[in-house]
Amino acid sequence: MGNETFSHQKNMESQEGIRSGRHIFMCDVCNKSFRYKCTLKFHVSVHSEERPYVCDVCDKSFRLLQTLKVHQRIHTRERPYSHDICNKAFTQGGELKVHQRIHRGDRPYACVECKKSFRNSGYLKVHQRIHSGDRPYACLECSKFFRQSGCLKLHQRMHSGERPYSCDVCGKSFKLKGNLKVHQRIHSGDRPYACLECNKSFRQLGQLKVHQRIHSGDRPYACLECNKSFSQSGCLKLHQRMHSGERPYSCDVCGKSFKLKGDLKVHQRIHSGERPYSCDVCGKSFKLKGDLKVHQRLHSGDRPYVCLDCNKSFRQSGQLKVHQRKHSGDRSYACLECNKSFKQSGCLKLHQRMHSGERPYSCGI
Repeated sequence: MGNETFSHQKNMESQEGIRSGRHIFMCDVCNKSFRYKCTLKFHVSVHSEERPYVCDVCDKSFRLLQTLKVHQRIHTRERPYSHDICNKAFTQGGELKVHQRIHRGDRPYACVECKKSFRNSGYLKVHQRIHSGDRPYACLECSKFFRQSGCLKLHQRMHSGERPYSCDVCGKSFKLKGNLKVHQRIHSGDRPYACLECNKSFRQLGQLKVHQRIHSGDRPYACLECNKSFSQSGCLKLHQRMHSGERPYSCDVCGKSFKLKGDLKVHQRIHSGERPYSCDVCGKSFKLKGDLKVHQRLHSGDRPYVCLDCNKSFRQSGQLKVHQRKHSGDRSYACLECNKSFKQSGCLKLHQRMHSGERPYSCGI
């Protein structure tokens, strides 16, 4: 066929099979055919339950010796395949090959339904399930179905409570490796995503994208009830609870319910007495991180909120807001009984006790 010479007859026969398009090595179990004998050897192991190659670190077993060798690179952190442009390294040659397509812009796998293209055949296979509706991975706990095995594995951690990725600095654990990576930037101070408008930097790309909407004025999430729009989907979801009255987070001690999970968490500290935020100067502790931040200004003398009328400064924005009413004459808190108005809600509350006769503070002696 091509005037090539070979040192062994089997090499010539293999090459002839490739040239002629014949698959000359056949599996005795499923009759699948292959061009190379070594490929058939790998395939036959699929039918066998035997896993003779065991990792001496984590005891995970494999059908093929080569698969074990690749796996062991997780423990040794060996990454022998590196890209010569960005120096990113990989444990397998196939991973490097797929990565190189990022630099070339190559997306050889295209969906016949919507023409969307992908760098990896696996990505295409998963994408096609959107069109077919196929969800082959089922949770045995709640019968929920998923398109990807990875999504099922992540979902199952909700039932097991497993958090396999832990921070080696503070010990905090996470369900996702990516979440751990982002968390570690708190300790390292790394903020790799910078805004080109104001040079403000962020730990996550998503945070940068949301921030950039401040400059662009983009508010893509609109409420169908009142047409109010928001820059974040989470803010819209929270806003919609005003219309629905939904309070999905309830305290298991007193039954009080909240719109935000964070509000419930703070409320539960009333019952537990937990004060996780402590001042490193005087040791005073607080339920809220914001309260600690305000308290620390007592030691630092910092007063970041300045009145533009008289230059008086304050530790809290609320104190400045109350002070500015002296200049504006605003008395927005009015008594419903006598129409007397006040600058602060606390003053109104105290005044209302004159009408109600309430005396909430009693002497214990």
